Amino acid sequence: MQYREILDQLHAYVTNLFDTHKDERFIYHNLHHTEQVVENTVKIANHYQLSDQDFFIVVAASWFHDMGYLFDCSQHEARGERIAVAFLEEKGVEKAVIDQVSGCILATKMPQNPSGLLEQIVCDADLYHLGSDSFKEKNKLIHKEVEAFCNKDIDKEVWRAKTIALFKAHHYHTDYCKDLLNHKKAQNLAEMEEKLNAQSETGTTIASLTKKKKKSDKPERGVETMFRISSTNHQRLSDMADNKAHIMISTNSIILSVILSLLLRKLEDNPHLIIPTLLLLIICVTTMVFSILATRPSIPEGVFTPKDIEEKKVNLLFFGNFYRMSLSDYQNGMLKMMDDREFLYGSLIKDVYAQGVVLGRKYRLLRVAYNVFMFGIVAAVLAFIIASALVTL
Repeated sequence: MQYREILDQLHAYVTNLFDTHKDERFIYHNLHHTEQVVENTVKIANHYQLSDQDFFIVVAASWFHDMGYLFDCSQHEARGERIAVAFLEEKGVEKAVIDQVSGCILATKMPQNPSGLLEQIVCDADLYHLGSDSFKEKNKLIHKEVEAFCNKDIDKEVWRAKTIALFKAHHYHTDYCKDLLNHKKAQNLAEMEEKLNAQSETGTTIASLTKKKKKSDKPERGVETMFRISSTNHQRLSDMADNKAHIMISTNSIILSVILSLLLRKLEDNPHLIIPTLLLLIICVTTMVFSILATRPSIPEGVFTPKDIEEKKVNLLFFGNFYRMSLSDYQNGMLKMMDDREFLYGSLIKDVYAQGVVLGRKYRLLRVAYNVFMFGIVAAVLAFIIASALVTL
């Protein structure tokens, strides 16, 4: 069996899966993490001088051990195992080898309970970072990733307590990792416990933090996402309205140019076209006026008073409310707004509402412009036809 060739194909296959199912929320369980686990596996496997077949088993399992995250986070080990089986069967790998790869992948499920050296190697490679210098950085990435998927903030002390529980429940299985990583793992655990104890001495316990979170927890990320999406949608709709208005202005400008340059000169010889031409002229001008009104900016005075800040009436997120103010006044107002959650979210609400009001005005004027143009152009064409018909009669 050409294990090396299959591993190369496997590497390309896994890389392609990560690229085609990219999710920005995976800031830890991504291709980089998988490559590091494979690297750790190779390091441990080389220490034990595994056979070509056993080496293939642990490396293949390492490539697939987190693939399930791309499809089902809750059962990612089982999903990754199924993906691995399908790929290896297609490559004609022996069933006994596939079964061992499956066992290594499923053994990484927490709490880990590996059976045999090969499963122990994959499990230790997966949590290799617990006993490394890069633990702090990786722990922060996992923290942010969990927050992204939960769509809420998780207090650092609560996260630290859960990580400490993981450390105490976990142990390395291979003698190689025990000798190499246990000392640093103990240091990482001691640092977390020291920080947790320092926090407890200030009178804040994890239980009270958790309780406080449950009482006052609000979907902060969800709210921020809502405001961001709403503002983006409004901006996109505003751009669409402006484009529609520009189309109407350009179209009617061309028609007006034709009327003024050609038709008006021939009205003396064709008096029957006076009424249709005037009708078309009025329609174009009216359409252009409403289109211009739809895009014409309306700017407030651009000043606010300290009283407006105290009463939280001004929306500092819109330039029209502050463009005539000094930088120091605006900065002070912004700092007060950022320190006051009610003021901040109130300003966001006002900003979204103001955008909606402007959009409503734009689209009302645009609707009038389009209606005038649509019905008017039909009326003008009919007028030209009737005038021409009367002349021929």
